[in-house]
Amino acid sequence: MAAGGSYSIVEYFGGDGGYRCGYCKHENGNFSHGMWSHTMTVQDYQDLIDRGWRRSGKYVYKPLMNKTCCPQYTIRCHALNFHPSKTHKKTLKKVNRFLSKGEMPVERHDEGLEGEPMDSAHEAGVQPPRQDLLKIDHSEVQDISTSPDTDTTNSTAPITPREDAVPAPAEKTPNVTPKSGQSHRIQARQEKRRRKDEERQRRERGERGKKKILVPFPRHTVDRPSTSWVSFSAMLGGGTGQPSVDGLTLLRLPVRLVPVSFEDPDFLASYEQSAALYARYQTTVHGDSPYECGESEAETAPDGPDVGYGSFHQQYWLDGRIVAVGVLDILPSCVSSVYLYYHPEFSSLSLGTYSALREIAFTRQLQQQSPKLAYYYLGFYVHSCPKMRYKRRVPPPPSLHLPPTPSTRCFPKLPVNSTSRPKETSDACALKELGRVLVLHRRTVMPYAAYARKRKGSNDEKEVEQYASLLGQTCAEKILLYRA
Repeated sequence: MAAGGSYSIVEYFGGDGGYRCGYCKHENGNFSHGMWSHTMTVQDYQDLIDRGWRRSGKYVYKPLMNKTCCPQYTIRCHALNFHPSKTHKKTLKKVNRFLSKGEMPVERHDEGLEGEPMDSAHEAGVQPPRQDLLKIDHSEVQDISTSPDTDTTNSTAPITPREDAVPAPAEKTPNVTPKSGQSHRIQARQEKRRRKDEERQRRERGERGKKKILVPFPRHTVDRPSTSWVSFSAMLGGGTGQPSVDGLTLLRLPVRLVPVSFEDPDFLASYEQSAALYARYQTTVHGDSPYECGESEAETAPDGPDVGYGSFHQQYWLDGRIVAVGVLDILPSCVSSVYLYYHPEFSSLSLGTYSALREIAFTRQLQQQSPKLAYYYLGFYVHSCPKMRYKRRVPPPPSLHLPPTPSTRCFPKLPVNSTSRPKETSDACALKELGRVLVLHRRTVMPYAAYARKRKGSNDEKEVEQYASLLGQTCAEKILLYRA
């Protein structure tokens, strides 16, 4: 359980100043507000991501959509309505061919544009505060008491945050005049066009003289998604990592789900190997230095999934070693993809797409145990970032949630270009009473009105109002804002 009982406890840092954007590289065009989550309940984090917040480690941030250079929209898909596209099936066949025959595909120049199951808060320039700048006294989190003016209940478990990242896209080859060594590529393209023309002519000759009958075919039928999913699930291996293919299978790729907790024996036993893989991924793909994982505990609920809620690692094992790790947040209404890191040697297998497909399948499994857990969150969508274009191709098209009220309405279409910004809907959870915002002061939970009376002459009303406006009335009355 989280220290401090049944509350989320945060420290607000604002964020009116701009800083470098990792998407368009603007030096001071990225604007977002952030707070440090000392503890966070799964339900509170669910409510926050539905209002456009996202986490990078324990730092939770919300982009200012009308001000930042690259708007970042929360994007999700309904797992039960998902049906695989040709690109998805091609990825599965590529992985299954590797497992069954040991054939490693040749990496193409456009492979890096595929992206991973998550956008990169790390790469986007999110700057969490240094630990030594946090003002909270951790003794105040222990045995906190409730002011008589406070009336709130909630169940708690911390969410272990990890920042998300995406492999940088490969550089495109500039257009140059073909040399003698490149002439075969031009000939291959011409030959491909010629074959297509001949095929079209054969179809026209075969249909000439016949009466065409147009039969209306429903695009979405009752049995089509289920039939498609059965075949798709077989290609995934039914959750076992063993695909349904003919012939002798050389390799297996089982997936193990372990909670991010050093008290869990499976997580502890694989921690060193997982950390080493992460370090290699960060240094090879991003040129970064590794950081340590945080601790977390699973939270259970009577109507929740058997694995509980919280942060988990989906470990992909190959021949006794971990080759990829997907970091997930299992929340009351969704599975949120946080991060994926993998061994660089397997980059040509399109593990980003493959792991996203497995996570969608995992979401469907959890939904059978907890009916309200039906969504798969792909993180932020940034139209100006090429490596996120793959998110547009998730069928059916994913919903783009508009802050501040994604729970009341969602925008059905993604932005047309990097400058288009959908209009935000009216906020049903807008801040109405600042005095009801909960704060933690000297180990005591109290409404802000009571705190203001005790701290006469306090000049933090503007800051608290800004914080509460971003959270909304509902979240501001549940989450504790630390006040020194």
